[in-house]
Amino acid sequence: MTWPQPTRSDHDKFCDIEGWTAVRDARGRSGTHHVTHELHLPDGRVLRTRISHPVDRSTYGSSLWSHILRDQLGVSEAEFWSCLRDGVKPNRGVPERPAEALPADLVHLLITRIGLAESEVGTMSKGEAVERLNRFWTEGK
Repeated sequence: MTWPQPTRSDHDKFCDIEGWTAVRDARGRSGTHHVTHELHLPDGRVLRTRISHPVDRSTYGSSLWSHILRDQLGVSEAEFWSCLRDGVKPNRGVPERPAEALPADLVHLLITRIGLAESEVGTMSKGEAVERLNRFWTEGK
């Protein structure tokens, strides 16, 4: 697939969408203005990227853009444009939220009173576990 030529504005918008933090706003020796952004990843790494300002429609060359994607943003071109166009943030290894956990007291009762195996209890939804315990209390099964 072919992608549009990326601009500094696209780069800045990507950082905003994904939640990067601006950590430095400085003017270099040449007078060029840069903003450095950081993103702290779940595995402890910190990504850094620098965008020349003013953020305008000036584009990046293909070599520089490949470097930015790979070494600074840590994404593929497809991930970059998906984030920019559709708001789909790149998968950074953020653990998925586990399904609703059963309360410890409920697990304890299912195992000690009813005699269910831990592996069986571990597959139950909260609703199934409550229903099973209610059946035990009302029917003795």
